[in-house]
Amino acid sequence: MKALQITELTGPATALQAVELPEPDPAASHPLTPGSGVVIEVHAAGVSFPEVLQTRGEYQLKPPLPFVPGSEVAGVVRSAPDDAPVRAGDRVAALCLLGGFAETAVAPAHLTFALPDALDFAQGAGLVLNSHTAYFSLVTRGRLAPNETVLVHGAAGGVGTATLQVAKGLGATTIAVVSSDAKERVAREAGADEVVRADAGWKDRVKELVPGGVDLVIDPVGGDRFTDSLRCLGEGGRLVVVGFTGGSIPEVKVNRLLLNNTEVVGAGWGAYAMAKPEVNRQIGAEIQRLIEDGFVRPLVGERFPLDRAADALALIDGRGATGKVVLDVRG
Repeated sequence: MKALQITELTGPATALQAVELPEPDPAASHPLTPGSGVVIEVHAAGVSFPEVLQTRGEYQLKPPLPFVPGSEVAGVVRSAPDDAPVRAGDRVAALCLLGGFAETAVAPAHLTFALPDALDFAQGAGLVLNSHTAYFSLVTRGRLAPNETVLVHGAAGGVGTATLQVAKGLGATTIAVVSSDAKERVAREAGADEVVRADAGWKDRVKELVPGGVDLVIDPVGGDRFTDSLRCLGEGGRLVVVGFTGGSIPEVKVNRLLLNNTEVVGAGWGAYAMAKPEVNRQIGAEIQRLIEDGFVRPLVGERFPLDRAADALALIDGRGATGKVVLDVRG
């Protein structure tokens, strides 16, 4: 099968090499998810910030070189273990953890979900990681209640657009933080009720929109926005830390949390959910309901053929991506 491997830790432009590999062994389980997996004929693979970090050896998951990156896929099941929720021939979206940048991948059964007819393969490649992270951040960690107000950073990216859609489906009012006109259009398409610009006094604008402060901030960006995010919270508000695509990891003076009885909460969906099949099934059922109700429709941005994966990674690395960046594996 055709695949891409990271062969050296030199960054997106040079780390990847096209190779021919044997078909993956479904019995070779991932250390975080024991048991045989679901073999998937990959039609589309999602590209995310972790793959950018992996090309430099900066991600927490550090497989020995060479390895096939790619954690998100959508395609058709070739084979599945008896206890899997899918069967051969089913259209699926899955989180395979590694191995997605290839024509065939293996995913754990509890991270493989039937792909609804309403979504195509490209949308499926952006479904599991982003929407599950969004639901986990909003509900499990953020304790979102109906009619609350959510501020979303990085709102035009994959996680950001998914967070806007899931929050709207759960009855929240949403405010998106973006950095350009193009990203504002994407955020509004994803359902943002209001949009503020990161380069134009966004904190003051949020305070104008919600004088009492927002209930929840979802932050996958980090960096120098963090303190102003705390200042935007209302009494009892929660700031959920999802990641640090902005590069720097912020620090907080904890006295700020006392002023308005606010919280800073971490949301590490991957580490939490890998060994909890029931959690994944529950979140998957909620996402399925939001798809059926018309709220969740992953927004696909740039699409690249498999052999241009380096360009896809460079787009994300340069913060030029909107929506979900996808590799069309089979044309």
